[in-house]
Amino acid sequence: MSETNTKGAGMPDSDGEQPGYDFATAFWSAKHALAHASATAFARHGVHEGQQFVLRCLWQEDGLSPGEIARRLGLSTPTVTRAATRMEAAGLLRREPHPGDRRLVRLRLTDRGRDLEKVIDAEMHRVTERALTGFTAAEREAFIAALGQVRRNLAVR
Repeated sequence: MSETNTKGAGMPDSDGEQPGYDFATAFWSAKHALAHASATAFARHGVHEGQQFVLRCLWQEDGLSPGEIARRLGLSTPTVTRAATRMEAAGLLRREPHPGDRRLVRLRLTDRGRDLEKVIDAEMHRVTERALTGFTAAEREAFIAALGQVRRNLAVR
């Protein structure tokens, strides 16, 4: 990219000029735009941004504990527990006692939560297509692989 194309990160430096995009700024800006587009798409269905990933885990295997979902998503258990509380209030899932350990709960989809699978998958597909417009199939594959490498590079060791 030329310098003219990299201006406009929206955060002036100490001299009041726009700094060029660096990796962190570009990544944050793209992540923010994706979160906004996703939140807008999912809100139409009563799903808050991030909850689609909890739903996806339960669509694959209903009855997981918050801890199991947290491990699969790389989140903390309290984060999933807070999301589950909101999702339960929205009628997307319900908590059931774990049959072998009464201290644990299992998260089970409600009919409403189950019925949203195709709708949310379609919304995710539309947001993805919008985000990756102009990328060839090879570029999409390389981009997704690069994001995976960034995640692995930054994983807690």
